[in-house]
Amino acid sequence: MNDICEICGKSGAQIRHVTWSYGKGVTLLVIENVPVVTCPHCGESYLTADTLHEIERIKLHRRSFAKPRSVAVASFA
Repeated sequence: MNDICEICGKSGAQIRHVTWSYGKGVTLLVIENVPVVTCPHCGESYLTADTLHEIERIKLHRRSFAKPRSVAVASFA
């Protein structure tokens, strides 16, 4: 990955991995280890085009990729 931020153009952008959820109830899909580019200079975080395409592919073929799990939900007070 190029460490140049696509937003501000400075070097030092880093990839961190997060968990994202899409939908709710019976349509809920949780995708783990989604790579997000974060810039320490401008503070922006964004997904690359390749990552967005892969998310759409996972969502489209969710039955092939997803493993059923029970999900516990907690509220931040």
